[in-house]
Amino acid sequence: MPATRPFRFGLQAFEAISASDWKETARAAESLGYGTLFTTDHYFGPGEISERTGHRPVDVAPLAAMAFAASATSTLRVGCRVFSADYHNPVVLAKELATLDFLSDGRVEAGMGAGWVAAEYEGIGLEMDRPGIRIARLGETIGLLRAHWAGEPLDVAGEYVRASGFSGRPLPAQEGGIPIMVGGGASKILHLAGALADVVSINFDNSSGKLGATSVASATADRTAEKLSWVREGAGDRFDRIELEIGAYFVVVTDRPEAALDSMAARFGVEPEHFASHPHALIGTVDSVCDLLRQRREQYGFSYITVAQRHLEEFAPIVARLAGT
Repeated sequence: MPATRPFRFGLQAFEAISASDWKETARAAESLGYGTLFTTDHYFGPGEISERTGHRPVDVAPLAAMAFAASATSTLRVGCRVFSADYHNPVVLAKELATLDFLSDGRVEAGMGAGWVAAEYEGIGLEMDRPGIRIARLGETIGLLRAHWAGEPLDVAGEYVRASGFSGRPLPAQEGGIPIMVGGGASKILHLAGALADVVSINFDNSSGKLGATSVASATADRTAEKLSWVREGAGDRFDRIELEIGAYFVVVTDRPEAALDSMAARFGVEPEHFASHPHALIGTVDSVCDLLRQRREQYGFSYITVAQRHLEEFAPIVARLAGT
């Protein structure tokens, strides 16, 4: 596994009641020790798409929300978990991200993915290609992003991505360019992530296009170990330089973990002991969750942990204890 890295923590935000609420979320995340505020690259509000897929509606568009959060804070990093390559012209995305990094003094992270919500593609009028094409397009997009951020004359002539006749500007503030995170839960995407990403996000296998019990079953301890083997195969001798991230989707910080585990396990039709070891679940006291995170860092290599906005304050004591250690 990669060399042991200090813990850092992200907050995945979906909701914004008002501009002041979004600003306060960013400032609270910064003050409580979270390293990154993540937006999400989805464009549907309440309605049929959310009901069909099990994905919660998303209030704000990612780039504008990232810029607003950066302007309201001084050290908080901002990112998107993750941009779908299919939703953006790659040159426009490269310039937007570089501009935001330039104006925020180097606080941007670029999460990239191949897209997965078929109902959203349909709902916003985009054709959804088969996975192999989407993943190949993602790989070419990542190549263009890096070339744009290097500032050299562009001459990109891929099967899906093309750009030439100019040099990328502005240069990102971060030396070497903006770090790229690639997330996914299936073999092809994780092989590509291992080959190209600075940060790899281990996720559910969402090839079904919706969230639910099947997603949860695709991310057990054994399946997570298999996913890491795909990352390692794709990475080769650069594996030790990769940072590993995981979303903690099931968080309950409580002095009565047995009741919380029973309830969560029943929801997804598994035994409580199996859910306790689920890599995306963190259920227990502050002490036991901290111990579990240290154990999983040793077992899997996960040092970058992201929790949902609704757990901002609940999870804060764990962030305070572990961030940077």
